[in-house]
Amino acid sequence: MSSPSSAASPPPPPPAEQRRPDPVRFGIMGCASIARKLARAMLLAPGAAVAAVGSRSEAKARAFAEETGLLLRHAPRLHGSYEALLADPGVDAVYLPLPTSLHVRWATAAAAAGKHVLLEKPTALCAADLDAILAACDAAGVQFMDATMWMHHPRTAKMRELVADEATTGDVRVLHYYRMIALSPLDIPPYNLLPVDVINSLFSFRANEEFLQNDIRVKPDLDALGALGDAGWYSIRAILWAVDYELPKTVIALRNPVRNQAGVLLACGATLYWADGKIATFNCSFLTNLTMDMTIVGTNGTLHVTDFVIPYEEKSAAFNMASKSKFAELHIGWDPLPSKHVVSTDLPQEALMVQEFSRAITLQVSILKAQCSGLAGGRAAMIGSGRGSRVRVTRRQGN
Repeated sequence: MSSPSSAASPPPPPPAEQRRPDPVRFGIMGCASIARKLARAMLLAPGAAVAAVGSRSEAKARAFAEETGLLLRHAPRLHGSYEALLADPGVDAVYLPLPTSLHVRWATAAAAAGKHVLLEKPTALCAADLDAILAACDAAGVQFMDATMWMHHPRTAKMRELVADEATTGDVRVLHYYRMIALSPLDIPPYNLLPVDVINSLFSFRANEEFLQNDIRVKPDLDALGALGDAGWYSIRAILWAVDYELPKTVIALRNPVRNQAGVLLACGATLYWADGKIATFNCSFLTNLTMDMTIVGTNGTLHVTDFVIPYEEKSAAFNMASKSKFAELHIGWDPLPSKHVVSTDLPQEALMVQEFSRAITLQVSILKAQCSGLAGGRAAMIGSGRGSRVRVTRRQGN
């Protein structure tokens, strides 16, 4: 006869490889406006949690946590200095939205503290500064990602698929990126290449007087790159994305950039040239109407998207694709008509970015655990999705 205590025992826990990994614990360093958007993204993203907020005072950190809902949802620890945030052992990764002039100091400090780095754009004031940040992350064995959100939208992957399809798009040789600023005919160089393959991009916003006088993006000691760093970042990134990150051979600035009294760029542009004949032109500005337009024209097709940086809607984003287009009879229309592609997503692109960064960190931790347990040895490496994540782990020799 069985005793009352001999009821069926609970099932054994699932094997370790089947258990859901612990969320990546983020610390937010600074309470900039863009950090509010990322705080929301971290509330939405699976596999992420906000463990701490650091600011120049604990009162500012508390006000930020209350306003964003973090205090109620994640109850983060509040730090009154950036140093205290980096010393927090309960933080795995740091999101850093500070002014660009502070990126080298605090991104390298975060890496030295063993924290993975999600760095707001522009990542640095010059290539040497970015090299220093990347070197610090490599030396510490931590992950690095720049916070370019549109790269993580599933629409971007779908557009990449079609741009890479020679039958659909063809060859891309001439690329133009404009941010809605008037150009005289003399500003536009002649293009004699055949076939003429083009990418046009428009992404601008008209800043108000308060922005133009007081925003950190117009202050030489905070964000000295001005419109080039804030707006031009997207255009340049899109150009490099379109050519699969092949660097140009020559870059020539367009004439007559607009600067404020402190010398910070409010509008500027440049043309990029590649050895094989590709050409790209971009222009960026704080002075014209909000527009986000990108057109990629190849020998066989044209891709057109009108909200490439921030989609009109969070849950879906569209683009048009025309392939092998020609005039209809009597030139009264087109044949065939462009097709519209709509890509849906359950999460906004900034949450997808946080999710992918968290996955890269989790994968790195899993590889390290496997190495330590003798399940893997030597050097392990993983290149992530086409949107930029990477994991690199090197097993240290000796003790």
